[in-house]
Amino acid sequence: MKTVQTLGLAAALSFAATAATAHVTFLDAEAAQEATILATLQVPHGCDGKPTNEVQVKLPEGFVFAKPQPKAGWELEVIKGDYKRSYDNHGTPVTSGAIEIRWKGGNLSDDFYDTFVIQGKVSGVDAGTSLAFPVTQLCGDTVEAWDQIAADGSDPHKLKSPAPVLKVVEGSGHGHGHDDMAGMDMSGMAGMAMAAPAGDEAKIGDLEISGAFAKAMLPGQPVGGGFFTVKNNGKSDDTLVAITSPNAGEVQMHEMKTENNVMKMRELKGGIAIPAGGTVKLEPGALHLMFQKVTAPFKQGDTVPVTLTFEKAGKVDVTLKVLSAQGK
Repeated sequence: MKTVQTLGLAAALSFAATAATAHVTFLDAEAAQEATILATLQVPHGCDGKPTNEVQVKLPEGFVFAKPQPKAGWELEVIKGDYKRSYDNHGTPVTSGAIEIRWKGGNLSDDFYDTFVIQGKVSGVDAGTSLAFPVTQLCGDTVEAWDQIAADGSDPHKLKSPAPVLKVVEGSGHGHGHDDMAGMDMSGMAGMAMAAPAGDEAKIGDLEISGAFAKAMLPGQPVGGGFFTVKNNGKSDDTLVAITSPNAGEVQMHEMKTENNVMKMRELKGGIAIPAGGTVKLEPGALHLMFQKVTAPFKQGDTVPVTLTFEKAGKVDVTLKVLSAQGK
């Protein structure tokens, strides 16, 4: 009987601990001043047993130059707006950027938990400040809002639906961060997309593929990006319908575009059209390949083989050169 009582007490304590941390939180609740970080949100459950289909995160003033990490099976939206002040980005004053991130169209079962990652810089914030990131979790027609912010001096643990919070701690003063830790370049969000560098060409039928490259990934990052240019010298349209690689479990085609200050990324399940007499560029911030379930992070100097399948021209093997995380 004594053993049963002990186990019962342990179970009760375990349940209490789980209940206490059942809200959306950050994996690392501290961030250094003037540091570029990966703010990793943990979503531990659905809404009353329903799967999570959308996660919306509002970014506080002082968390700037934000770049979300793409997730397989989810569309991505980045809502842009004005900052309340100007921030220095390597000598360039910046007064606007991402103010809200939305992962949409997913299906995270209530039986599982997942993380949602945003790279950004903590800037112009005093040590000891708490930065709140209100989160809205959508599960079909059910909504969980984690948006309560504790008043100064009050206990945030007493809130029913507290917003995730980062505690800003004193920084080392060097201000350096990991600018591309999200594993995939999102520089097009700031209008900094660049064309693919010249590389070896591959030809099949009337199509020419050139400038193929991938971006280096950091260890542990799950997503890689790939880019190239396709020129159609023929008189008939064609379509890139599939990509495979021995270096990844899945390669998807994605599109990024900005409309009314909202940057959206979505998978192009129907492929990428290559018009007759036209040239299509896959480049950062626009059309691109997304490598999922990579066998190992891409390293600068390595190569990534891919097989491109076109609807009319057929299959062709292309080698992507792995450049730096900045694509240089």
